[in-house]
Amino acid sequence: MSETILIHCSGPDHPGQTTQLTAILAEYDACVLDIGQAVVHETLALGLLIEVPEGRDFDPLKIALIERAQALDLHLRFAPISAEALHHWLTTQGKDRFIITVLGRAISARDLSRVSAIIADHRLNIDRIERLSGRLSLAVHTGDSNACVELEVSGQVASEDRMRADFLKAAHELAIDIAFQRESIFRRNRRLFAFDMDSTLIQGEVIDELAKMAGVADQVVGITESAMRGEIEFKESFRRRVALLKGLPEHRVRELIDRIPLAEGAEQLIRTLKALGYKTAILSGGFTFFARRLQERFSIDYVHANELEIANGVVSGQVTGNIIDGVGKAERLRQIAAQEKISLEQVIAVGDGANDLPMLNLAGMGIAFRAKPLVRQSADHSLMHLGLDSLLYLIGVRDRDLAGIESPQAAEGE
Repeated sequence: MSETILIHCSGPDHPGQTTQLTAILAEYDACVLDIGQAVVHETLALGLLIEVPEGRDFDPLKIALIERAQALDLHLRFAPISAEALHHWLTTQGKDRFIITVLGRAISARDLSRVSAIIADHRLNIDRIERLSGRLSLAVHTGDSNACVELEVSGQVASEDRMRADFLKAAHELAIDIAFQRESIFRRNRRLFAFDMDSTLIQGEVIDELAKMAGVADQVVGITESAMRGEIEFKESFRRRVALLKGLPEHRVRELIDRIPLAEGAEQLIRTLKALGYKTAILSGGFTFFARRLQERFSIDYVHANELEIANGVVSGQVTGNIIDGVGKAERLRQIAAQEKISLEQVIAVGDGANDLPMLNLAGMGIAFRAKPLVRQSADHSLMHLGLDSLLYLIGVRDRDLAGIESPQAAEGE
């Protein structure tokens, strides 16, 4: 009968170590059933689950491995695996797998302890931990630093909703962000990012800035607050606010294009997504004149927003066409996915307001970015503490990956 052995290997990391150890396994006709390796601070941790062929003695192989390991300054440990344990391993390949991403300006041991405790409370096992941010201290907090650790976990979860709620509570108390995704083929093959514009891609609300120009800011804010209390539905509140802009000169409207700054990390995110071949869309309850400028600047593939009517050089106080509300955003997202021939599971949608929830809930991954409390609680994912470029961590992009990426615009000398 064949033997199954788990080999633990540790020590200083150097090129060629795995080659030399597996060469000995090959010499003795051992079969590698599983293998895993990690390097932390230039220290190797290698695990090999091997099967010794029936009729072959393990002792000569063990001696050869120990001798080679000593020459490589490595330490080996051997653990026999029972037939029952091997059967259990083989029959649990279908267990659920999840990706948990911890993000913040800094990540402390306290943060990791809290996250790992939640994982343990839900009877999941941590299979892999990897730092995605650059080689800076995870615990050093600066205003523009990024810290990110990704954990891959597995097991059977009794309630994903309860686990998500536990992470949301911990994130709030620790002032970090925690994203919780089911590992699947769709997670590894996202194809489309859809963004709200106002207070998501840009730092402000275009209609509020126009209201300030028109001297009706207080009235517009009053209507907005009424809508947020549920006293007026979005389309009606939007019509009322736009009506207050009547008479605003067109040239004042155009001045606004360069006055509202981008959200932190927006340019890095979009240029990287375009370089990686992702499709991008702006689905906004704001105005097309601003969204089209972003489209031109970043080669956004799709733009759907509201058309502010301008007649005889001034704002008419109306919009042309149908008003895009939350339902409209979701409908257009579905249409774009169908046009691109991709599953909605391959879509990431990002927004901050209640009218973004329909598209956030429709997408395979909906992210509330620096959003209102109700939106954070209703969306599957919430990011509060880093810029938009931190979304790259959620698709597995590491800081070191970015060094080799040049956007198409940069390549053309933009």
